[in-house]
Amino acid sequence: MKRRKFIQNTSLGSLGVVAGATALGCKSEVEKDTSMIASKEQKPAPMVIATWDVPNAVNKAWETLQENKSAIDAIEAGCRVEEADAKNQSVGYGGRPDRDGNVTLDACIMNSEGDYGSVVYLQGIKHPISVARKVMEETPHVLMAGAGAQQFALEQGFEKENLLTEQSKKEWEEWTKTSNYEPVINIENHDTIGMLAIDKDGNISGGCTTSGLAYKMAGRVGDSPIIGSGLFVDNEIGAATATGMGEEVLKTVGSFLIVELMRQGRSPQEACEEAVERIVTKNPNYKDFQVGYIAVNKNGETGAYSIHPGFVASEYRETGKNTYAPGSFLKNAE
Repeated sequence: MKRRKFIQNTSLGSLGVVAGATALGCKSEVEKDTSMIASKEQKPAPMVIATWDVPNAVNKAWETLQENKSAIDAIEAGCRVEEADAKNQSVGYGGRPDRDGNVTLDACIMNSEGDYGSVVYLQGIKHPISVARKVMEETPHVLMAGAGAQQFALEQGFEKENLLTEQSKKEWEEWTKTSNYEPVINIENHDTIGMLAIDKDGNISGGCTTSGLAYKMAGRVGDSPIIGSGLFVDNEIGAATATGMGEEVLKTVGSFLIVELMRQGRSPQEACEEAVERIVTKNPNYKDFQVGYIAVNKNGETGAYSIHPGFVASEYRETGKNTYAPGSFLKNAE
């Protein structure tokens, strides 16, 4: 069954205006800046930005955009590359398991119409980003979990397979000798892949996919598949996505916050910095974990920022590909 637009999309849009007018600024600023962005007649050039150094993923997304396909197609194609890469031990096939040795995957995708699909605690399916898109387009729901999500995936033609590689299994077996859980900052060098894209029509879409924290408690779900936390897209304003310690992103609804700040006229960079500083202000233990954000506005301008140095972002535009280390709170604070 093809999905009809949900009433909740309208509700979220209304909530965004209320939040922008009260918690983040005055109503006149919201109206002024939204009008400024929406009045741009020239469409931004196609582009893609992703968390971490993921050249193959951004290459695939860019190639998809060059084929005149939509931003949502580019997002799915790019994320699938990382999900299939066994060397990336924080996404898809080869992902690090939970403390019981099970690889569990989370992903979400959001298009320019405000539609959203998500899967959480999915096992045995290599491409959760594609299952999330199926949830968005083929069901009346927005989020499916666990065994139900797997059953749906199988019904849609996805194949069940063992996602625990020998490398990840050996590391998990070594970890079980101590079972000491302590997040290590930037250990993944990839981590969650969050990706945002603008297509030739100027439409924005985004996606996020992950195997979550290594050796997490069974059943744990982080920010990546949760709308407004790991990802948020508002085609009138821009989009944002997160990486790092999901619990902290969830508590501050980070991606939604960034988009609302951009609605008020903040640049993507300013909005990312504010979102990181919200976390730092609220958690005195911020030196013990990493969170990073990337964002893009309707004009194609981007921003990226993190708590610790070591985070990188990858962009691909008509001018070429660029992987860079954005600023970080701790580096700037020293």
